Formats: sequence, structure tokens, C-alpha cells
Amino acid sequence: MPFTITHRIENDLSLIVLQDLETGSEVSVLPSYGALLHSFTAQTPDGAFNIVDNYNSLQQLKDELTGSHKSAKLSPFVCRIKEGKYHFDNKEYEFQNKFPDGSAIHGLLVKKSFEIVDDVATETSASVTMKYNYRKDDAGYPFDYRCMVKYQLKKNRALTVETTVMNTGRNALPIADGWHPYFTLGGKIDNWDLSFQSGQMIEFDEKLTPTGKLISNKIFTKPEKIGNTFLDNCFLLDPFNGRAACTLKNSTNGIELLFFPGEEYPYLQIYTPPHRQSIAIENLSSAPDSFNNGMGLIVLEPGQSQIFALGYQILVS
Repeated sequence: MPFTITHRIENDLSLIVLQDLETGSEVSVLPSYGALLHSFTAQTPDGAFNIVDNYNSLQQLKDELTGSHKSAKLSPFVCRIKEGKYHFDNKEYEFQNKFPDGSAIHGLLVKKSFEIVDDVATETSASVTMKYNYRKDDAGYPFDYRCMVKYQLKKNRALTVETTVMNTGRNALPIADGWHPYFTLGGKIDNWDLSFQSGQMIEFDEKLTPTGKLISNKIFTKPEKIGNTFLDNCFLLDPFNGRAACTLKNSTNGIELLFFPGEEYPYLQIYTPPHRQSIAIENLSSAPDSFNNGMGLIVLEPGQSQIFALGYQILVS
């Protein structure tokens, strides 16, 4: 069978690994820490290459996870919530844990252990499905919901990531979904080409909180070198009709990454860290601070669910 699933321990990290034996592509996932994407590896003329900037050991993960949030599942909110406070259904809520800037950041599932509920290998793909039942874990979000994440490796170095959230409680709840992966294509990001389909970006204040306004975007609408550009911005994607909504390419080694978000992910957050060895490209269902500004916010009634789908593909030339 061309596709297989194995369990592996590397540097004390307990991974589930999806493999395409024909092309040598591989995806590894870390269920015990928020269903993190640990690797997405493709075979190149120079050998295997992992495009995910990950944690190289369990100790590094424990030391850095809540600071960098690399590959974190962003749920039940994305990016920042100003001062960690919001109003919903005529009540005010405040999250317990906050970032040094005073905001709540990147959701509540990053340290949660997901249960593997299904793994399937066939002639055409390998997949693993995991779930976490959130039960009022934080006083700032006293709701019950289930988060299910399915990774599926397909032919031609294609990966789909599908998240399903379901309100398992008795009251309506606010929710948003996203991912926080960092990608590396070799060398520094300054030499990579970036493009994404967006004519508008969200205006931020000095604390990276949306003001509620959309402003014109004219950068990276066509492939161009990142150079010394600094980004910590959120863009509203244009309709992309099946085309890649975003592309990232290192022309030096011929590795290119294509992004195919579903319509449920209309926002694209991009961050260039100071080390410039990788770049965070985050597909989001809402704008940052959506619990306050309502931009893209979803409200689920009891029993309701919502699916969020995202596809990646690696090209090698």
C-alpha cells in the first residue's frame, strides 16, 4: 500500500506519522500538545526537506510553546483579545492567562492532549483524526465544545487539515478558528517570493488590535521578494475560485508552498520574526479580537457545528 501510518518517538516527542511511500512525502503530528503539525516533508534533489519550523525536542517545546505558539491550533479564538476581556450575551468575560502585553492570545488548546479517534491508510491517502472535549477549562470561556482535527496526506505532496467544532453545551457560544504555523523553505525569508490574493488589510492600533477599518493593500499581490519587509498584519482574502490564495517560494532550491483555504478562512495573518529563518502564515476564520469587534465571529447554538478546511501543497522544481 503506497500510504502508511506509523507511531514514532523522536527526541522524546511522541508522533503519529503519515507517509506516502511512492513520493517519500511525510507528515508528522503531535497529538499530546494541541494536535501540532510537527513536520511536512518532501523529497527534493538534495534529499528530504521539512518545511515546518518546529520544536526539535520535548524540552524545547515545553520551554517555548506558550511564547512562540508554533503550529498551534487557534481555538476558540484567534490571535489577540484586547486586555483578555469581551462581552457576549450581555455578560463580560475575562481570560485567566494573558500574554505579557495584557492580551489573551492564540486560544486555549495549545497544551491540550488530543485523543486519536481514527487513523486510515489507503491506496490514495493516509489520515489521522483527533479530538479534544473542552469543558469550561478557563473561566474566561465557560462553554463546552468539541474540537476535532483531521490531517490527511494525499498524492502529489498535498496535505489537507480539517477542523470541526461542535457546541456540546446548553448555551450559545462565540467561536473562531485558525492555525499558527511557521514555514521554512531554506535560508532567510528575505530571498523568498511571497504573494497572496488580497486587496484589503485590517487596520491595527499600536497593540495590534483591529480598529474595525479595512484599508487598501498593495503589497505582495504579485510574487515578489520579501526582502527586509517586516509584517505583522492581517489581510482580507479576495475570492480565489480554487486557485492558490497564497504562495511562498524559494527560487534558490525550487521549493514552493501553495495555500488553499476554504471559504471559512477569509483572513490571512502574516508575521515575520526577527530571526527571519521562517515566516508565520496563519489562515483564520476571523480577524483578531473578533470576540469584541465581531469581524468574522461565528456564534454556534447548542448542537450546531462548523467545519474549517485548509489545503497545502509542496511543489519541487
